[in-house]
Amino acid sequence: MDQETKNTIERAVEEISENYMNEPLFSTKAGKNMPERKIIIDALRELRLVMFPGYFGEQDATRGLPRYFVGSRFLSIYNMLCEQIADALAYQEEEGDLRAQSLEGMPDERNCKKAEYICSGFFEQLPRIQKLLLKDVQAGFDGDPAAKSKEEIIFSYPGLFAIFVYRIAHEFYIRNVPFIPRIMTEYAHAKTGIDINSGAVIGESFFIDHGTGIVIGETTVIGDNVKLYQGVTLGGLSTRGGQKLSGVKRHPTIEDNVTIYAGATILGGQTVIGKNSVIGGNTFITESVPENSRISIKPPELDIRLR
Repeated sequence: MDQETKNTIERAVEEISENYMNEPLFSTKAGKNMPERKIIIDALRELRLVMFPGYFGEQDATRGLPRYFVGSRFLSIYNMLCEQIADALAYQEEEGDLRAQSLEGMPDERNCKKAEYICSGFFEQLPRIQKLLLKDVQAGFDGDPAAKSKEEIIFSYPGLFAIFVYRIAHEFYIRNVPFIPRIMTEYAHAKTGIDINSGAVIGESFFIDHGTGIVIGETTVIGDNVKLYQGVTLGGLSTRGGQKLSGVKRHPTIEDNVTIYAGATILGGQTVIGKNSVIGGNTFITESVPENSRISIKPPELDIRLR
């Protein structure tokens, strides 16, 4: 390495170090710890072992002592999540809140107690979530003639994985846990190309076919027995208002028994797609559609000529 290159690197080191000092985003708050992404993803993986036993771990793990299998997994998951939730709550506290101050970067007792309460409520919902996921599996099998078995859907379908992660993350979203729901859903987004915001409200028997490029916004409401194909966007009409729109319904409502085909875009918080409707591919919708509708665009005219 010549001297000129060394000087260049030294200048870059100095400037980046100065950025560290001047930008608050690069410094943890008063020694507090942010939640660790790896641990949260590990907890998701452990939860998938419990929700779908025998598929992603030892196949005979639940045959002999299912109570021991579930109990030991739950204890591990509880410890992982409780610590991360406590860290997230402590980090989110305002700097001036003296009650949130702690020693050696550990969350205070108040946040630890709150994390325990949140985890207790979450674990209480896990049997219900598992039943929902089984209905999602059935919807996938019923809705896809290419599916050879329900086992194949559990093993292989990215849509089901994205739905699984969403259903877990949603429980933390509704309990106002910072950071963690987004970490979970962005993990699924990166793996599948399916972006489901944890704030969306999604009913039972939900099926995503193919899935790549699907976007479901934070305030979307989806009823029961809804089926989406690849490239569907359920989004907001405009985000120019930025943080002023936080908490405002910005995304559409999709009622029961609706099918939305590939590439359709449905925008707006006041837009409602009525029950039993079919939305054709590549449609662009910004107003409500009544029940039992069939929406499509006229196919382009083909000009076929012999060479």
